[in-house]
Amino acid sequence: MNLLSDPRWSDALTRLPDYLGSHVRVSLAALALGLLISFPLALIVRRQPVLRDIVLGIASIVQTVPGLALLALFYPLLLALAGLSLQWFGHGFSAFGFLPSVLALALYSMLPVLRNTITGLQGIDPAILEAAEGVGMTQRQTLTMVELPLALPVIMAGIRTAAVWVIGTATLSTPIGQTSLGNYIFAGLQTQNWVFVLFGCVAAAALALAVDQLLALIEGGVRMHSRPRIVLGCLGLGALIAATLMPSMARAKTSIIVGAKTFTEQYILSSLIAQRLQAAGLAATPREGLGSNVIFEALASGDIDVYVDYSGTLWANQLKRTEIKPRKELLSELTTTLKDKHGISLLGELGFDNAYALVMPRKRAEELGIRTIADLVPRAASLSIAGDYEFFSRPEWAALRQSYNLSFRQQRQMQPDFMYAAVASGEVDVIAGYTSDGLIAKYDLVVLGDPKSAIPPYDAIVLISPKRTGDQALRDALQPLLGKIDIATMREANLRAANGDSTSSPDAVARWLWGKIGKR
Repeated sequence: MNLLSDPRWSDALTRLPDYLGSHVRVSLAALALGLLISFPLALIVRRQPVLRDIVLGIASIVQTVPGLALLALFYPLLLALAGLSLQWFGHGFSAFGFLPSVLALALYSMLPVLRNTITGLQGIDPAILEAAEGVGMTQRQTLTMVELPLALPVIMAGIRTAAVWVIGTATLSTPIGQTSLGNYIFAGLQTQNWVFVLFGCVAAAALALAVDQLLALIEGGVRMHSRPRIVLGCLGLGALIAATLMPSMARAKTSIIVGAKTFTEQYILSSLIAQRLQAAGLAATPREGLGSNVIFEALASGDIDVYVDYSGTLWANQLKRTEIKPRKELLSELTTTLKDKHGISLLGELGFDNAYALVMPRKRAEELGIRTIADLVPRAASLSIAGDYEFFSRPEWAALRQSYNLSFRQQRQMQPDFMYAAVASGEVDVIAGYTSDGLIAKYDLVVLGDPKSAIPPYDAIVLISPKRTGDQALRDALQPLLGKIDIATMREANLRAANGDSTSSPDAVARWLWGKIGKR
């Protein structure tokens, strides 16, 4: 079978220039910044034991912080600094994607460069340094003409390690808005597209291996005093960088950026929006796998232009409201507040809602006599619950616990699609699922009623950034989607995307979805 005939492989190859170019760009910038900081710092502290130990200790501590956490921490910090810059100087900057990724990855690159530079310089035979001093060399001359040339092979080994670390960790920058080879992995995990997951892993490994081997060629040239090796390695790096950066830099700068969160439905809807924009002659680029707060702030600041959110999420997370209002009243107040406070336009509703809901296997719920969350309360202490990565820190969970006094034996966090398989197999007893998810029907699960209405309405709504609010072409292109997607159709679309075959990519499902609703 020809791999290119499989839509998943051809889709992966189509995305490669953008993903690879963006990955190289952020990795290169981070490595360069890390070197600019680490190398001079190593030279300063190499002969000061106390300061040297402090610097190496701090760099070592950075390495113990999980990569995704370090990347995520920079986003709110830079967002606050951007706000202050705008307030004090009248100019802000983007805290989305590239900048937080570069800063976090630069920190990750520092330890091997620091350690190897210091080790290489300290490993030089003292007799050589005495001889240099004896012939009248100054400290600067000794450093540049004796110490650095002798230590350079060890220093280059540290740079090789740093490069591999940065390239590998850069795959984790997707959730904060930086396009990278991690887009394959995050999208593949959410949509069960294992071709994407494999493609992303292999591409990242191949890039790291290629860079490492080219740096090894330069290192060998330095060690053996072979100028051809050094030149060949440098030319190879230059060619690799040019080949990966040129296609992504040629992308249209006026492209409309379509955002998506971290679950299957969002990938489908972002593909649907992009397809409708492209059908109207507008350039559209997806920016997927973003957290709820990250994607909203990115829209408000103009880093993305349009995405689908849910009324209950915005009501609880952005407006910090705890009271539950009727659907129309909530949407009306939400529309006004988003416009007045953030400049964001609520274009309209898609026609379905996707609320959080507590879900159990139908057979298990019937055995225990559980139909609603209130029925669950007396048994919760002996049961386990799983939610997505956000749920247990969200206001909805706090509202459920407060309204029903819920207390489970165990709480677990899982990738959303895995939750359904886990509850169906009995690995957990209850999950915080989504009412529009087709996996509920696939696994014969039941949604528990919410008699106290602790969870607000979750209408799917299209939001437009302040800078695009007057873009009539964008509005006209998306108008045919409003009010056309009912809950049954969205469940079927989500189920199709969970099949894991060649017809289940978000793009393919989005085309099917338009075929269903475009006739209405």
